[in-house]
Amino acid sequence: MMKVGITGGIGSGKTTVCKLFELLGIPVFYADTAGKELMVHNLGVKKAVVNLFGEAAYFLDASLNRKYIADIVFKDEQKLNALNAIIHPAVKDAFLIWSEKQKTPYVLKEAALLFESKSYLDNDYNILVSSPVELRIKRVMERDQTSREKVLERIEKQLPEDEKEKLADFFILNNEELHLIPQVLKIHQQLVLLAQQK
Repeated sequence: MMKVGITGGIGSGKTTVCKLFELLGIPVFYADTAGKELMVHNLGVKKAVVNLFGEAAYFLDASLNRKYIADIVFKDEQKLNALNAIIHPAVKDAFLIWSEKQKTPYVLKEAALLFESKSYLDNDYNILVSSPVELRIKRVMERDQTSREKVLERIEKQLPEDEKEKLADFFILNNEELHLIPQVLKIHQQLVLLAQQK
């Protein structure tokens, strides 16, 4: 099974692009969603999270106390790295199990930190969804009802766009001028051909 990563900075529109691939019948594994599910349902992951953050990491109903964890990792990079060291290997395993069950020429793995986590190295190809920074800020401010400063803080935590461009094999520009569908179709056709050659 050919594995293709897809990523983009916050507000780049990667979720919209993923939905277009899904319309073409390509299954998408959402790594961030899978990570959150594993933190609730995987006992090994859960135990490691409690060891790292204490019992307060979970509510009495066993659901995840996201705000408590987010407040800690936002201020403490060591804790964030430790959390990622728990989550990323579990997500990688879940993706491999999931991808083996698919019956399509290729599968997509959507991850916000695809390049930062080095998980792009496990894929055959990687797609980068790009958007002008001002457009990304505007989208996230509207979507999350947040301030420009807060969005910029989140952007600064991600790898710079030019660094991502060096690591990507395919590019989709989501600037609200170029149409997305022809770009997605072109890459889809190229990936189907590449899968046939594997």
